[in-house]
Amino acid sequence: MAAPVLSRCLSALAVNPALRLRALTACSACGVGQRQQQHARLLSSRNRPEGKVLEPVGVFEALKQQGKYETGQLFLHSVFGYRGIVLFPWHARLYDRDVASCSSDSKTENSGTQGSKEVKGKTHTYYQVLIDTRDCPHISQRSQTEAVTFLANHDDSRALYAIPGLDYVSHEDILPYSSSDRSPIQHELFERFLSYDPSKAALPFVARDTLRAWQEKNHPWLELSDVHRETTENIRVTVIPFYMGMREAQNSHVYWWRYCIRLENLGTEVVQLRERHWRIFSLSGTLETVRGRGVVGREPVLSKEQPAFQYSSHVSLQAPSGHMWGSYCFERANQSPFDVRIPPFSLESKAEDSPNGFLPGPFTTLT
Repeated sequence: MAAPVLSRCLSALAVNPALRLRALTACSACGVGQRQQQHARLLSSRNRPEGKVLEPVGVFEALKQQGKYETGQLFLHSVFGYRGIVLFPWHARLYDRDVASCSSDSKTENSGTQGSKEVKGKTHTYYQVLIDTRDCPHISQRSQTEAVTFLANHDDSRALYAIPGLDYVSHEDILPYSSSDRSPIQHELFERFLSYDPSKAALPFVARDTLRAWQEKNHPWLELSDVHRETTENIRVTVIPFYMGMREAQNSHVYWWRYCIRLENLGTEVVQLRERHWRIFSLSGTLETVRGRGVVGREPVLSKEQPAFQYSSHVSLQAPSGHMWGSYCFERANQSPFDVRIPPFSLESKAEDSPNGFLPGPFTTLT
């Protein structure tokens, strides 16, 4: 039996992200995984907002239970629903504080972060991906469109640059599909990084030399090494820190990091984030406390219909390393507050080799 057709409607996604995956046809005999079948069953006239039309995007492919997805793999994000394409994989150390111990066949090592219990790091695959820019307006309420940020030498100054539409996606969030469209993803870097090769039937989009050169040149600023995760009262917090570089200010060195945070409501109760409380320790011996309303000017609501929110922020230290930890204050529907732990994570610098050479563009100056 033919594989089910994958369809989507991002206007509907903006209202109900449970419709993140749509199948016009589905059958247990077609080889589609149980997770895909579950998403397929979510599509109904009852769930679909009135007047919204489904847009076919391609054909389902089987989820990879073993191995990794390759460059050129088209996918839908299982949580945020956007269309994307895999650029290349990264192997990260996932420190999951919800797991008491890792399986004996996993690669493990001790976490260098603060905390009351020892956590083992398990090797996990993440992907550098391009996001389809057509989908960004529809996911803006639930996710900041991720961008790679870095410090670079330009016009004799060290400026903070951002290349928008580049996300990091965990292996289990990839919902793969194939398409006959020769331009299935709209992004200014799509044709600069990938070319169409009709002889490659399975994955016709192959890496250009520019993609390989960009990855090699900017490896220190692109690679994610550690991922930290912890759940409190059904709210899971995932943190990924990235080192961006060092610059001199007033005869001292200032080291910069970006950290990407995903908040997920794993329960059924509607909750809202109200406050953040950070503790930032620097190897120089300083300890800073930061309190404030919401995050990035938002106080997101996490519900069964819109269970996740993602954002990025930046931090600087006057030392090459440090660590951060803290908590979020959430509020239930009855206005009762509760605290959610932010897992502690290290801030580690890397050998200084600023990306002042090959920059793919488009990029914007943040400072």
